[in-house]
Amino acid sequence: MWACRLTQRTDFSYEGYRWQPKDCEFPEFERSAFLRRMQDKTIAFIGDSLGRQQFQSLMCMATSGEVSPEVEDIGRKYDLVKHRGSIRPDGWVYRFPKTNTTILYYWSSTLADLVPINITDPTTDVAMHLDRPPAFMRKNLHRFDVLVLNTGHHWNRGKLRANRWVMYVNGKPIEDEGLADLANAKNFTVYSVTRWLDSQLSSHPQLKVFFRTISPRHFLNGDWNSGGSCDNTTPLTGGSEVVQDKSSDEVIEGAVRGTSVKLLDITALSKLRDEGHISRYSVKATQGVNDCLHWCLPGIPDTWNELLAAQV
Repeated sequence: MWACRLTQRTDFSYEGYRWQPKDCEFPEFERSAFLRRMQDKTIAFIGDSLGRQQFQSLMCMATSGEVSPEVEDIGRKYDLVKHRGSIRPDGWVYRFPKTNTTILYYWSSTLADLVPINITDPTTDVAMHLDRPPAFMRKNLHRFDVLVLNTGHHWNRGKLRANRWVMYVNGKPIEDEGLADLANAKNFTVYSVTRWLDSQLSSHPQLKVFFRTISPRHFLNGDWNSGGSCDNTTPLTGGSEVVQDKSSDEVIEGAVRGTSVKLLDITALSKLRDEGHISRYSVKATQGVNDCLHWCLPGIPDTWNELLAAQV
């Protein structure tokens, strides 16, 4: 959890701002009304750590940020438990009994299906099937009423090497030199999973699918590991309006165009909020390392969920 009030940060003005679309009614999020509207429904987030932040944000909004003993951990029903040798489970699932509303998160940072090449070898490489949605999604799609996807920040050589991921297409290592470029591989995967989900919607009429656009980074004068920082604490120093007519994330916008998958466009409005990052105030802060990717909670991801709630 990225609760900046538990750190040495003393300025929390970023909590006091709320997105307001122009010429559009935008009802304030009300937890009881939202849970009643989501009665007997399951909301699933599948993506990377920014998807996890959106899940955590919605859980806080649905509980008013308070410990709720009546909320049930039902991760076992989805096999989302901490397995032997794992640092954490692959996701979390919680149920609100009064309305039978379930909110879950599953970690899939690239939205590609990951399969160990040799399951008997703990150091084996992992096949990263760019043309196949994650097995968890394929297996549980019929259980979801709302699905929110995201990907983006794990598409770099460092992540692939660290996780021993080997990109596959058509069941074998990629041979297409174009797909060896990670930007092309990411685009291919985004389009592939979007087309697959679009093909499934007719047989899952209860399901609404959203592809969230990428969450912006705000590193200045370097990156996370080279002295980059985001020290601004004054909201909206770069402006307070989004005036563009198209998304800042052209890949996701292009992938959903012509499909029944909806765009959850948060990039441009989040770009205005550089003061809302964790910055150097992480609970486990390392000297000289700033987090200008993840957000303080409560904070900017709450707006993403307000936009989501307005569309479901």
